Amino acid sequence: MLGGLGAPARYALLSVAAAGLTMLLKFVAWHYSGSVGLLSDALESLVNLGAGLAAFASLRWAAMPPDDEHAYGHGKAEYFSSGFEGALIFIAALGICYAALPRLLHPQPLQQPGIGLAISVLASLVNLVVARLLLQVGRRHRSPALIADGRHLMSDVWTTAGIVVAVALVALTGWLVLDALVAIAVAGYLLWTGYHLLGVAGRGLMDHAWPADERAALDAVLDGYRQQGIDFHAIRTRTAGSRRFLTLHVLVPGAWSVQRGHDLAEAIEHEIAERLGPLSVLTHLEPIEDPAAHDGELLERSAERRG
Repeated sequence: MLGGLGAPARYALLSVAAAGLTMLLKFVAWHYSGSVGLLSDALESLVNLGAGLAAFASLRWAAMPPDDEHAYGHGKAEYFSSGFEGALIFIAALGICYAALPRLLHPQPLQQPGIGLAISVLASLVNLVVARLLLQVGRRHRSPALIADGRHLMSDVWTTAGIVVAVALVALTGWLVLDALVAIAVAGYLLWTGYHLLGVAGRGLMDHAWPADERAALDAVLDGYRQQGIDFHAIRTRTAGSRRFLTLHVLVPGAWSVQRGHDLAEAIEHEIAERLGPLSVLTHLEPIEDPAAHDGELLERSAERRG
């Protein structure tokens, strides 16, 4: 069954397994220590598990081929994972605040902090290994879902490190209120992380243009043709999950034959793909002598005239 899954989906399953293991370890750490700081860490791992499941489902959905109702594929499904993960993080942060505020007003001594801290360190090491792997694979396959999951796991590593240091200080100094303060600080950090993930999902669902480095690489290819007397306009880019789309109008001399213009468009499309990697390119030929061919708003205005 797993052999039929794409690489991103298989790594999402690895994230689910790691989240389940670390969640179990962190709840055990909280049970032994009684630390609300370690409880906040365990609640974040519960979010990791939900996020991993959402990432796996969205990646399988995004990998489905185009069909009659989704001619451009299902790549945007990955952004639902980022949005769902951001929402889960917000809920976890509120839960942490609910548990930490009473401890802030009525601090309680820790029970067996040494055992709890040792278990938390072990869980953090698991997250560190998996997070680095998810980020590496996510960037290689241009997967927003895997990258979001990897970043979240990496943030979990840093929050666990801070919590472990703080709980150790509580055990050494007896300053019990620090336990609750650390939990509230973790909640604040999670709110910021959730806001960022919701922003990623929103930009993707709104057909966000390519990042600056990819647009610069595209412009470098087109500039080479501009030096040959070819021009371009109505250049539009968008990203849908791991897929990228580009449409542009190619302005050539009106006296050219259809075959010559077609051959040039094919050459441009292949060179763009060689420079930027797999993507979907749609070109439209226009005579360079026609003034309307230099108007980037032609498509919108022509639609209005027909209306």
